[in-house]
Amino acid sequence: MKSNLIVTSSPHLRTDRSTRSIMQEVCIALLPAGIAGIVYFGFNSLALMIASVLACVVSEYLFQRINHQKILIGDWSAVVTGLLLAYNLPADAPLWIAVVGGVIAIVLVKQCFGGLGGNFMNPALTARAILFVSWADIMSSYPATRFMVDSSSGATPLMQIQNGENVRVLDLLVGNCGGVIGETCKLAIIAGGLYLIFRGIVDWRIPLTFILTTFICYLISDGAYNSLLQILSGGLMLGAFFMATDYVTCPMSELGRIIMGIGCGLLVFVIRKYASYIEGCSFSILFMNVMTPLIDRFTAGKTFGEVKNRG
Repeated sequence: MKSNLIVTSSPHLRTDRSTRSIMQEVCIALLPAGIAGIVYFGFNSLALMIASVLACVVSEYLFQRINHQKILIGDWSAVVTGLLLAYNLPADAPLWIAVVGGVIAIVLVKQCFGGLGGNFMNPALTARAILFVSWADIMSSYPATRFMVDSSSGATPLMQIQNGENVRVLDLLVGNCGGVIGETCKLAIIAGGLYLIFRGIVDWRIPLTFILTTFICYLISDGAYNSLLQILSGGLMLGAFFMATDYVTCPMSELGRIIMGIGCGLLVFVIRKYASYIEGCSFSILFMNVMTPLIDRFTAGKTFGEVKNRG
């Protein structure tokens, strides 16, 4: 039995929204990007989504059953993790990679740290990072979309920009470009992100400061057009709206969330501009996840009932 009580600052909130309803809203917001992924890359994308979601849900159920915990798969958090993981996979990846990633996300990253609310990093992004360093050849091979003129080329826009090739803004917006399943169609991602903001599910401060910081850094460094290409390329939009805003791993205060967004944007710029790895979104968010307790320490409000020391 747990006998230790920890008194912290807010949030101590009462709301009519349950975890299940919030997660279902996130799934609704993710639908446009998933549909776009299926349209552009084919039905193997759908198979990867199903495999990833099933792996996450089954892993959570088995872990909780084996450890005699309350079964919580009905809160839909494992479904959201599975979708986000699938959206970060190449469309031609084998199904087993989605299954392995799902087990890593749920068992290693989420449940081993206490389940929902206990993990200190985003489960889907952490699993994606582990898969990338373990099977780099699979995770860095991107198929071309069905509508690309050069069907043999699956280079991502970031690769094309680095090689000095011409990249059209329209292709980035509609998703006719190489990349992972859920990051290509920016219009679909933005629509889903705005839905979550207007529904009050996520705080606008993180995505806005994340995207704006990246844009300003590239504006100063490379000019307006390249800065626009950079914010519409890679996983920045997907990460800004759906992963950096994760309730568990982002700061509690409004100021803290602004700091996190700025930190993510700066790290994306530094990694893309100066490192050998041209996509820095995942690692920037994971780094700021680790920094979240420190950000909360200096930005969170006072504990309820706290008074100043009158000496």
